[in-house]
Amino acid sequence: MHQRFERQVGIDATDPLVIIQAADRQGEVPALQRYLDDFQQQRPEIIPVKTADRLVMIRTADIVLADVQETALLIYTAAGMTKTRETLRHLLQRLASDDFIQVSKHGVLNLNHLLSLEDSFSGNMTACLTNQLKTSVSRKYVKDLMKRLGI
Repeated sequence: MHQRFERQVGIDATDPLVIIQAADRQGEVPALQRYLDDFQQQRPEIIPVKTADRLVMIRTADIVLADVQETALLIYTAAGMTKTRETLRHLLQRLASDDFIQVSKHGVLNLNHLLSLEDSFSGNMTACLTNQLKTSVSRKYVKDLMKRLGI
């Protein structure tokens, strides 16, 4: 992929015009367009999480793991754990970041806190995270995780 900058006095620097030139919409073009679309979205640095008795502000970068246990969603951070009744799907939508990936029907992890992956039973894996946290990666999600890691 080649790139170059062309100065255009009439275009505002806070709202640049990006033109992708290629023979067709194959190869890296769709991925580049998705990247530009994601770049435009505002990603929250802090999200409010409602607990039983208060509203807690959590820095998204500090989230290590979100895991459903029975009817509660447990959000593990560098500082501790917060329990909420929010759904995992809703949390993922609010995070809106490529740093987070679903690894099972009950768990989402932050790739920035992933230390290692270990083989587990019947195609599953175990993700070892910061703060000595571990979670299971269901075989249904292993392929997506490997793709995200570039493997």
